Amino acid sequence: MTDRIAPTDTEDRAAAPRPAAPEPRMPAPGAGGRPAPPTATALLAAYRAGTLSPVEATRDALARIAATEPSVNAFVRVDEEAALARAEESARRWERGEPAGLLDGVPVTVKDILLQRGGPTFKGSRTTGPHGPWEEDAPSVARLREHGAVFLGKTTTPEFGWKGVTDSPLSGATRNPYDPALTSGGSSGGGAAAVAVGAGPLALGTDGGGSVRIPAAFCGIFALKPTYGRVPLYPASAFGTLAHVGPMTLDARDAALMMDVISGQDTRDWSQSGPVAESFRTGLDEGVRGLRVAYSPTFGGQVAVDPAVAAAVRAGVERLAALGAWVSEDDPDFTDPVDAFHTLWFSGAARVVQPLGPRARARLDPGLREVCGQGERYSALDYLAAVDTRMELGRRMGRFHERYDLLVTPTLPVTAFDAGLEVPKGSGLRRWTGWTPFTYPFNLTQQPAASVPVGTDARGRPVGLQIVGPRHADALVLRAAHALYAAGAAGIAPPAL
Repeated sequence: MTDRIAPTDTEDRAAAPRPAAPEPRMPAPGAGGRPAPPTATALLAAYRAGTLSPVEATRDALARIAATEPSVNAFVRVDEEAALARAEESARRWERGEPAGLLDGVPVTVKDILLQRGGPTFKGSRTTGPHGPWEEDAPSVARLREHGAVFLGKTTTPEFGWKGVTDSPLSGATRNPYDPALTSGGSSGGGAAAVAVGAGPLALGTDGGGSVRIPAAFCGIFALKPTYGRVPLYPASAFGTLAHVGPMTLDARDAALMMDVISGQDTRDWSQSGPVAESFRTGLDEGVRGLRVAYSPTFGGQVAVDPAVAAAVRAGVERLAALGAWVSEDDPDFTDPVDAFHTLWFSGAARVVQPLGPRARARLDPGLREVCGQGERYSALDYLAAVDTRMELGRRMGRFHERYDLLVTPTLPVTAFDAGLEVPKGSGLRRWTGWTPFTYPFNLTQQPAASVPVGTDARGRPVGLQIVGPRHADALVLRAAHALYAAGAAGIAPPAL
């Protein structure tokens, strides 16, 4: 049985206005009179008009890092000299009217899981030495470099990206720009915090169980976990086909632009999808009129959701209905697949640390050591049983999307909690998966899923709404998210740091 959310008939849907495409512009001043962080789209428009140079944009991003890093701790490494050198090269290209690519001169950050030539990739671990040679870019990093992006630095991650918050023995805790006493989320927490404070409008992250969506929800920004294989990944993750690479940005339009760059082919990833048929920005402004949207507020009562989260997400869903989507309250047909996810995830973690000797293992995050021990106890038959569960979940979601174009849920059932903790204090939960039940199922199914900021709770902590599409419907997910931005139903005020 399903419940309808307005509009109630076809005439209402037809009458609903389609959001107009906003013109790129520099944002209005934020808290304290300082300009809010500019989007990549706005920066490129300013470069094109000659009203701003990549050097000025890069200096501003570096100044924001300097001002916020003592309280937020989003970076493992910042390379000001290299960033300014790339920005100056970009400025000369723009002066000649010859930009190198779609992101020429736009400041970006890279999660310290992904290779970037010229410096170490520690992966949040004290067991990874600084000695190179570091001569290779990950595919997504290589595509950003080819398109002229300005690399500001590497952002923090929990050790080997193993959990949904960002703290590690290497770099300590990354904190939330809206309240530094709180976690940024994870495992791409450094990238999300960097975007939120204006340390570059684009961040490159990874997502194996929610790792771009979780920190996006906690830090009030946008993130997309693309369909598995849409963005090539190399070296291959020990977490296998759970691991995705995706953009973290200030809005959905910037994410679509970034996807046009990082989805480029790379022969090092044998599991990548085929060539992209068209730009992810094509059709971005077409709105949601007539789309069939399922709204699942609690996965059929399986998830206890904070009332403030539930209210903000419902308001976002009602806006989708007002924009012409055909919205029904309905739930996917599955029970929580956490046991299967744990089998796959903990086995992957055990594989990551397998080469380490006893002394190196003693230096690991204690929680990581614990889950690795559990992963080592699984048998091959346990692993294959988890794969069977995953395949059945994928079948069920495939059938679900025969009835619905999109699924909407809360990104998370809670808002950000104390930094340095794996689970909220007093929750009784054991592992981070206990408070992320809306995210990891869609790593199992490999579907595209985005987190959209749709408000805050009474304490000013951001709330995320998740939009999930069928496999390969990344552009549709971006289109629905952009409709919320264009209608003023997405995006929140920047943090007052």
